[in-house]
Amino acid sequence: MTKYTIKDIARETGYSISTVSRVLNNKEEGMSKETRKRILEVVKEMNYRPNQFARGLITKKSNMLGLIVPNISNPFFPELCRGAEDEAVQNGFSLIICNSDDQANKEERYIHLLKEQQVDGILLASMNKLTRGNERILTDSQIPYILVDRGVDVDSATGVFMDNFKGGYLAGKHLIELGHRKIACMTGPADITNANKRLKGFLQALNEHDISIPSHYILNGNYHMEDAYDLAKRFLAEHEVTAIFTGNDLMACGVYRAAFELNISIPNDLSVIGFDDIPFGEALNPKLSTIRQNTYQIGKDSVKLLIKKLRNEPVESLFYEPTLVVRNSTQNLIQSPSLED
Repeated sequence: MTKYTIKDIARETGYSISTVSRVLNNKEEGMSKETRKRILEVVKEMNYRPNQFARGLITKKSNMLGLIVPNISNPFFPELCRGAEDEAVQNGFSLIICNSDDQANKEERYIHLLKEQQVDGILLASMNKLTRGNERILTDSQIPYILVDRGVDVDSATGVFMDNFKGGYLAGKHLIELGHRKIACMTGPADITNANKRLKGFLQALNEHDISIPSHYILNGNYHMEDAYDLAKRFLAEHEVTAIFTGNDLMACGVYRAAFELNISIPNDLSVIGFDDIPFGEALNPKLSTIRQNTYQIGKDSVKLLIKKLRNEPVESLFYEPTLVVRNSTQNLIQSPSLED
C-alpha cells in the first residue's frame, strides 16, 4: 500500500503545502469552502493518515500515554489495562502498554522508550515501588506520571491505590467468623509492599482474636499459580488446616489444584479465600470467595487523574476500599449455610 505524504496531497490538489496543512489542522480562516472541500476529497481518496510523530514535534503533544505493568500474565493487569485504554480512547489518546516482567532494568528501559516516543504522560504500575532512579528520569524529562496500585510513600506521589491492609484484615476476619482457627496464609513476594500489607492486615485480624499461627504456616507463593500449587501440595500433605488465605486469586487456583490431587474437598475440608476478584474466580468449582478491588475502575480513574495532571489541574491520590465477596469456597465449620454467588 502506497503511503502518501502531505506533499502528495498538495501536488494532487494544486494547492500549497501550507494550505493543505491548514485544512488538516482545522485552521481554515479566510479559506473558501471549495478549497477545503477539494483538499478533503483528495485526502479521502488517497486514504491519507497524518504522521502523528511529526505533528507532535510541532504541537508538543503526541496524544499518546504509556502504561507500564509488572506482569501481564496476571489476570489482574489485563483488566486494569482495559479500563485504562477505554478511558484513554474516550479522551482522544492512544495507549502504549509495556510489560516489565517484574524486572527493574526492563521497567527502566520502558520509561526511556516511552520518553523517546514523546508520550504525554505515563501510568506506572511498578514491580513494587518507584525507584529513585526512575523518579529522577521522569522528573528530569518533565513527563507527568501517575502511580497505579503500587508505588512509593503515597504522601509524596500521586496515584491510585487500594487499602491492602484492610483487604487482608477482611479476609482474616471472614475466616474467623466462620469458626476457623487452624489457618494458613499464602502471600506474595516479600519485597512487594502490597503483599506485606495484605499479610499484616490478615495477621491483625487473627491477633484481635488471640489466634496465632506458626511461622511455617505463612507461605510465599510468589503471586504465581505454579509456585502456589507446589507449595500447597507439600504443605497440605503434611499439615492439617481448615482454611487458607491466598494473597491473590492466581495462588488460590494453585491451592485448588493441589487440594484436588490430595482429595481434599473445598470447602468441606478446606476453606479458601483469595484476593483481587479476577474474572475466572467465578469459573472455579466451587466459586471463589475473595477480596474485591475494582480493577477496571482503577484503570479508568488512573487515566482520568493523569489527564487532569496534563491539564495542570489540581490532583490528589485516590484510595479504594476493598470489599469482601463471599461465594462457595469458604464454609462455616459448624454448619454449612447456602451462600449466594
